[in-house]
Amino acid sequence: MCAAALVQGATAEAPAAKPGKLWVFIGTYTDGKSKGIYRFSLNPTSGELTGGELVAETVNPSFLAIHPNHRFLYAVNEVGDFGGRHSGGVTAFALDPATGTLARLNSQPSGGVDPCHLVVDRAGKHVLVANYGGGNASVLPIGDDGRLGEATAFVQHTGSSVNRQRQEAPHAHSINLNPANRFAVVADLGLDRIMVYRYDAGKGTLTPNDPPSVATAAGAGPRHFAFHPSAPFAYAINELNCTVLALAYDADKGTFQPLQTVSTLPVPYKGEYSTAEVQVHPSGRFLYGSNRGHDSIAIFALDPKTGKLTPAGHQSDGIKTPRNFGIDPTGQFLIVANQGSDSLVVFRIDPATGALQPTGHRVSVPAPVCVKFVAQEG
Repeated sequence: MCAAALVQGATAEAPAAKPGKLWVFIGTYTDGKSKGIYRFSLNPTSGELTGGELVAETVNPSFLAIHPNHRFLYAVNEVGDFGGRHSGGVTAFALDPATGTLARLNSQPSGGVDPCHLVVDRAGKHVLVANYGGGNASVLPIGDDGRLGEATAFVQHTGSSVNRQRQEAPHAHSINLNPANRFAVVADLGLDRIMVYRYDAGKGTLTPNDPPSVATAAGAGPRHFAFHPSAPFAYAINELNCTVLALAYDADKGTFQPLQTVSTLPVPYKGEYSTAEVQVHPSGRFLYGSNRGHDSIAIFALDPKTGKLTPAGHQSDGIKTPRNFGIDPTGQFLIVANQGSDSLVVFRIDPATGALQPTGHRVSVPAPVCVKFVAQEG
């Protein structure tokens, strides 16, 4: 995610010394004008996006993940019926870093309906996927040729929480691996819990940790999750009450302890809002979260010694219904996927303050949801 490193979702890599051009792959919803996955090229000096080609036709590729070898891309198919089965899907593509082209390899059922998030493990051996509608998670093995095999693990969540409209059942909303590739973390919006599993990278299995979860506030609705790139901290963004939960974690035991809860919105605020994405800057000094309804990116200063956050403002210029966003591997630019206005908007990150400065670069793409980077070769 070669001259520059690769960023996958909330996982931040060390900034590259000599940034080159990057491919930017965009996952979308295809129930409107979109037909699948789109590709742009990012200028590492100006932040300009060019291109915008459709590179793969596939249904609802709302979240993407890149293989560590940069040769494969994986997309969820966020549907409830996949190949006649009561399940969503995951589709594998061969990726050419020189041309940015994708070639479909194969697909597998995700194990549950409406898969909405996935990651490739750090050894490149498995895809881990969270199924929102099914309230479960599964593991799919990756062959040497990048193709997906049948699931080697499946875990089903049970229960509910206080919001009867959104938390009537489990809703696994994201899945992440810790930097050591030993623990998988599933944020379950429906349970108000962050589930923790011991992950066996050799066998592709998930086993409940002890304790098996950490609770958020009732009605918070944990959605996405990010590990700090170098310190023993992690962060969950809560969709329903618009907060970020900071946690200390023990990398040996896979246990988490809440440290702090901060609002992603100006306080006090009025209106019906929700959050979506959370990411830590590659420097480990800033954290960002997206607010829908408020239509902004919340900015926080992050103390790497304590893990605690200090609100540092909001950026809303050109933002409308932001879902996922991506921080480029060098930490220079943040690209927001505006699902509500069919566009991407690019901001330059101030390295001293973390502030987001408009670059004036904006491009059209239908119903964008997810932003992923791959360094261009050749």
